[in-house]
Amino acid sequence: MMAKRVDLVSSIFVLIFLFSIVSSEVFFEERFDDGWEERWVKSDWKKDESMAGDWVHTSGKWNGDPNDKGIQTSPDHRFFAISAQFPEFSNKDKTLVFQFSVKHEQKLDCGGGYMKLLSGEVDQKKFGGETPYSIMFGPDICGYSTKKVHAILSHDGKNHLIKKDVPCETDQLTHVYTFIIRPDATYSILVDNEEKQSGSLYTDWDLLPPKQIKDSGAKKPEDWDEVEYIPDPEDKKPEGYDDIPREIPDPDAKKPEDWDDEEDGEWTAPTIPSPEYKGPWKQKKIKNPDYKGKWKAPMIDNPDFKDDPNLYVFPNLKYVAIELWQVKSGTLFNNILICDDTEYAKHLAEETWGKHKEAEKAAFDETEKKKVKEEEAEKSDIEESDDEKESSGDDVEGDDTTTHDEL
Repeated sequence: MMAKRVDLVSSIFVLIFLFSIVSSEVFFEERFDDGWEERWVKSDWKKDESMAGDWVHTSGKWNGDPNDKGIQTSPDHRFFAISAQFPEFSNKDKTLVFQFSVKHEQKLDCGGGYMKLLSGEVDQKKFGGETPYSIMFGPDICGYSTKKVHAILSHDGKNHLIKKDVPCETDQLTHVYTFIIRPDATYSILVDNEEKQSGSLYTDWDLLPPKQIKDSGAKKPEDWDEVEYIPDPEDKKPEGYDDIPREIPDPDAKKPEDWDDEEDGEWTAPTIPSPEYKGPWKQKKIKNPDYKGKWKAPMIDNPDFKDDPNLYVFPNLKYVAIELWQVKSGTLFNNILICDDTEYAKHLAEETWGKHKEAEKAAFDETEKKKVKEEEAEKSDIEESDDEKESSGDDVEGDDTTTHDEL
């Protein structure tokens, strides 16, 4: 009986989840299966300069599922630009979810792994670094200082970077990045289905002028006391304090027996620090009873502030794109999703990255072991070759000497 009840509860949860998937709206989903090139347009940006990179359809050198393929940057020292179009939509009154996976197989030193959402009409063959975008999101790594997730929003023609730090993953494995923007102007940023940052579009980006500003006409009152501590009027310098010498003659010192006053002069004992001397006298300080703190100009309503209830809205989203410069290529993008359902996004991440992450880690570890063995074998071959050359050189030297003697 209990088993039947458990099965019934499980079935209900499955039905609820399936209903949520059916009711969700997927605006774009890309698994990079066969035919992906028909959906994506490679830009000619930087092509005239022979600096345009290409895209390789692959599951990577190590993976958890060889059939789960994405597109990978190649070769090194190139600009990469590619985009795909979807039916134009607005996220007004909807949750916007932008999600994709990234793997830096090249052990990225400096470069991006971010993607963009574009609005309006775009010439995809000319898409490049100067093309306006609505949202830019994803990891960026450069040296020791930059290891973060970009979250840039365009508003009134200006790009605004998130003011909070969001750390990104820096290893050579696949990771899923998710950006969620809600109708109440709140957001969440997830890495591998775990929330790394959240907050409000109002506070974490400078999309609008501040609601309040300092009153520039305000002045500090004349009687405003900012001195936190004052001398203690009850603390008086002890009588004779200034008469205490810094040093005194060493009472334990004795005149040397061989000291001659006529030849050596009058003997005086060396000095030592006086144990009574406490340094210059300083009056004790007490908390100022009139202290009011550091004065700050009062805040007033900003006359330039105008609330925007559609702050979260991007009304003409139409393209998803990748635009990068990479010194070392090898970044692999996969499983791109744009939808309005956070649960569907979470489910997709688990069905792709989550399902295969352990197998991918095992494949990566095996690749690293093989690399170490190959390097050790190569080193051993070089050492053996050097030993053989040294041995061969000794024999030749001996032969030359014998020939010389015979001559």
